Amino acid sequence: MANIHSVNQAGTLHHIGVGLKAQHYAEALEGQYSLSFFEVHAENYMMPGGNHLRFLEAIGDKYPLSIHGVGTSLGSAEGLDKNHLQRFRNVVDRFDPWLVSEHLAWSVHDGTYLNDLLPLPLNAMTLAVVSDNVNRMQDAIGRRILIENPSTYVAFQSTDIPEPEYLGRVADATNCGILLDVNNIYVSSRNNGFDAKDYINNIPGELVGEIHLAGHTVKSIDGAELRLDDHGSPVIDDVWALYDHTIRRFGERPTLVEWDTNVPDFTTLIDEADKARSAMQTALNTAGREAVHGAA
Repeated sequence: MANIHSVNQAGTLHHIGVGLKAQHYAEALEGQYSLSFFEVHAENYMMPGGNHLRFLEAIGDKYPLSIHGVGTSLGSAEGLDKNHLQRFRNVVDRFDPWLVSEHLAWSVHDGTYLNDLLPLPLNAMTLAVVSDNVNRMQDAIGRRILIENPSTYVAFQSTDIPEPEYLGRVADATNCGILLDVNNIYVSSRNNGFDAKDYINNIPGELVGEIHLAGHTVKSIDGAELRLDDHGSPVIDDVWALYDHTIRRFGERPTLVEWDTNVPDFTTLIDEADKARSAMQTALNTAGREAVHGAA
């Protein structure tokens, strides 16, 4: 696999990536881009053979890969599927990714897989379940993982641990890290009425190993506004502003632009990645000036 420092064609130090889709395989292989990595969903590469695996191996020779799980169901009280974990391990062993991540969510019940990432109440009971499952996953794949904060649409009455604290406590119990999805924070804050910047200010920044950015959609349901995390459009200005706050607070972090529905041409993805790189540099410059003025 390529080293992270050898693939950045523009010479920048910032680690910016995009999600890799099958329709973009050829362009990813043939072009020279100012990208640091590609991220793929593990479940799309669990087959024993075929063109998808061959393309990803070739792309992995040019760029580091981030493996992102969507089906492990870390919030499942019934535990984790051993067969799924073995297939996940096979993907990790085959592609030797730079980063590995999964969601703070559940999607399996009684052997039935649900096509969604469902949130769970945040309390001591679920904390024990999630921590045990994260440990089992890390043991099974032989890697430390990052866990991603979810988009939420309702609040549970049985939640009594704030989400930033919950993520930190899972990390303390398992030695995992955090994948901070800034778009998810924004979507959840608008749906549930909390302060997105306050959420970020309470995240243990040293645990953040990757950041996600994405677009979302807004719907009106019975006269109420609901924001849906569909990854089907450009990042909006308010999320860029929240990203600026995140980088100013935590410093540089590997950042991925997700676009999973209404997938555009590859040039549009590169343009979004370039915006992320520029936004990161602006935030770092601002943080540097503030540090100098604060020390004066």
